[in-house]
Amino acid sequence: MAALLAVPGWRVDGKPVDTATALRALEAKSGGRLGVAALDTGSGRYVGHRSDERFGLCSTFKLPLAAVVLWEAERGNLWLDRVVALVPEDMVSGSPVTGAKLGATMSIRDLARATQTTSDNMAANLLLRELGGPARFTALLRKSGDKVTRVDRTEPMMNFVLKGEIRDTTSPRAMAETVGRFLTGGFLSAPARDMLVEWMVETRTGARRLRAGFPPDWKAGDKTGTGLAAGMVAKTNDVAIVWPGSGGPPVIVAAYLDSASEGSAMSPADEAVLAQVGQVTAQWMT
Repeated sequence: MAALLAVPGWRVDGKPVDTATALRALEAKSGGRLGVAALDTGSGRYVGHRSDERFGLCSTFKLPLAAVVLWEAERGNLWLDRVVALVPEDMVSGSPVTGAKLGATMSIRDLARATQTTSDNMAANLLLRELGGPARFTALLRKSGDKVTRVDRTEPMMNFVLKGEIRDTTSPRAMAETVGRFLTGGFLSAPARDMLVEWMVETRTGARRLRAGFPPDWKAGDKTGTGLAAGMVAKTNDVAIVWPGSGGPPVIVAAYLDSASEGSAMSPADEAVLAQVGQVTAQWMT
C-alpha cells in the first residue's frame, strides 16, 4: 500500500491511469462484472464504474435495514428496547446470534446490531417483519430518497438473483448515496449515526474486502454481502465508510462483483478484487 500511494495514480501495464480506467482494468482482470461507486460526502466528488447498473444486494441490504430501523425508532414508529421472541419457526441458516438464543428474546436494538455486525439472517427477517415486510422497507427507502434499491424477499431466498432479475437489487450509486444520507445527513440524530458507525467498524466479515485495501491507520467500517447458489454466478459485495488519514469528511464506497462462474464457497480471488477496489479508491481519495 505504501508503494501504491507513493506513485501518482494507479498503474496498468506500468502506465499511470485514471481511477475509472483502473476500475475497468480490475473488472477485466476478474473476468466478471464489477460495479463501483465512491462518494466523497464532504465535496460531493464522485467516481464509479457500472455505477447505475443493477446488482444483487445479498446481505448489503442489512446496512440500510439497520439504518431504517434506527430512523423509524427516532420517528416514534419503533421502540428499540422492545423485545422480540426468538422461536424455532423463524430459524434460518446463517443466524449465529439468534440461533444461539432460541427460546429467549432480543431487543430491536440488539437485533439491528446482530444484523449489521454478524449478518444474522434471522435477525434481519425479524426486523423486516417489524417494519411491515420487504415491500414496506422498500417504501421507506423511497421516502429516504432511494429510488432504486428494492427488497422483495426475505433471507435466504433474497440472495438468489439471476441475470436480468430486478428483485432484491440495487445499484452501486444508489447504495452509496443512501448510506451517505443515513451516515452523514440529517435522517438520524448524531447518537444514532455514531451507533451505526460503531457497528460498522465492529463488523469483521469484510476484513479481506474493501477494508483490506485501505491504509491500516484509516478508520473504516463496512457491510458485506455474498451470494452462492447453484445456477447463479457467485456474488461478492461490500459497502464501506472510510475516513482518510489526513482527516476530513468520510467517503462511502459501494462495490458489487458478479463472478465469472458459480461458486459454492467464498472466493479469495473475488475478495481480492474488492481489496484492490479499496486500494484504487484510497488512491483517488489522496
